[in-house]
Amino acid sequence: MKAVVLERYGPPAVVLTLKEVPVPSVGDDEVLVRVRGTAIAGDDWHLMRGEPYVARLGMGLRGPKNRIPGEDVAGLVEACGRGVTDLRSGDEVFGWCTGAFAELACTAAENLAKKPADLTFEEAATVPTSGFTALQALRDEGGIQPGHRVLIIGASGGVGTLAVQLARSFEAEVTAVCSTRNVELVRDLGAHHVVDYTQEHFAARGPTFDIVVRLAGAYTLSECRRALTPRGTLVLVGGAGGRWLGGVASWPRALLTSPFVRQRLRPLVHTKDPDDLETLRQLLDSGRIRPVLGASYPLNDVLGALRHFEEGHARGKVAITVPGGGQP
Repeated sequence: MKAVVLERYGPPAVVLTLKEVPVPSVGDDEVLVRVRGTAIAGDDWHLMRGEPYVARLGMGLRGPKNRIPGEDVAGLVEACGRGVTDLRSGDEVFGWCTGAFAELACTAAENLAKKPADLTFEEAATVPTSGFTALQALRDEGGIQPGHRVLIIGASGGVGTLAVQLARSFEAEVTAVCSTRNVELVRDLGAHHVVDYTQEHFAARGPTFDIVVRLAGAYTLSECRRALTPRGTLVLVGGAGGRWLGGVASWPRALLTSPFVRQRLRPLVHTKDPDDLETLRQLLDSGRIRPVLGASYPLNDVLGALRHFEEGHARGKVAITVPGGGQP
């Protein structure tokens, strides 16, 4: 089968190769998926670059442990291990795996759910990682409740577009921060108010919000805290940073400060959870959330997809299609 292989850490144009590799073997509780769609997530970018350097403690110090990038996947069940009872060949599924930038990928059966019928494979593939992040930021760390005033910083990206919709589904009052060109997009997704960061700083509105979710931007803890009510919650997901610590550079200060202030400062490391995948599937089926597909590239132009992602202003998610799912 064909797969995008990561030879070493570095610029994608230098370290990625599309080549023939063996088909992965299927364990008793695993499923082989014929990939039809995948998506670029921040974790994929970090894996390829080997940045921030602190992340190499998990990814591999000298080189990547996982040589085929890609976590989010949607496709057709090709084969099932003998312990798998709730899926069968031909089922349309989405979820997560290791090595989705390929024609075939193998993953535990519990990592997959039935694909909503009204979504394309590319659309479904954009949901898992971004959906986990948005859901856990708002529900688990933010403690969102009906009537809460929620600020989403970075509302037009892959996580942000889902976070806006999820906050609305929790019956919160949503304010979205984005650039001028994305104002109408986030309004269409359900934001009650929009802050165009090229024209206004969200902190100028004063201590207004019960929950602030920082997904993007070089905003400091102090700036974000100024927008919070005295007992509000700041959830730190992304942000600017250097090569050593990246977006987590502000996390140590947040953890040290939080015990001494009434505001809650909560860094988020999202987890991939089968129950949350089912929650997202139900939300998609009911129409309460919908993915925003900003761009799509074929597997043989993964470099084009990565260039689009690296521009840093992608609307929604960047998907990668596998035409024919690897059929001869």
